[in-house]
Amino acid sequence: MRKALFLCVHNSARSQIAEAYLRRFGAGEFEVESAGLEPGKLNPYVVRALAEDGIDIAGKKTQSVFDLYKAGRRYDYVITVCSQEAADRCPIFPCVTLSERLHWPFPDPAAFTGTDEEIMARVREVRNAIREKVREFAVRALLR
Repeated sequence: MRKALFLCVHNSARSQIAEAYLRRFGAGEFEVESAGLEPGKLNPYVVRALAEDGIDIAGKKTQSVFDLYKAGRRYDYVITVCSQEAADRCPIFPCVTLSERLHWPFPDPAAFTGTDEEIMARVREVRNAIREKVREFAVRALLR
């Protein structure tokens, strides 16, 4: 079983989306988690956007990357999904057994402004972009 960790600053949106889609596309071949540097609360727009795609994360908790490290977790893939603007604050995960560290920059839904529908439209764009990136990653990883 391959182990993957998705990281972002708050573990409230992008890393949660990526985790959900790798669970879907990973064909049961991945143990997958997500975490953040400063765990917050799930972004309600992300919860709604994933629900539109048949994924329920409403009861999911955010978690700290430090807790995973202290627990001795090891991963084959560590993928950061922070925006380019937040790259300097994006968490890292020190891991001796790591086979691949990737960075996929996506805009932060917490920064979106506008009407409810405008925000949802932008969150859907991020969701769709992450879904496709994760799908490509899963196919590539499963072929190895």
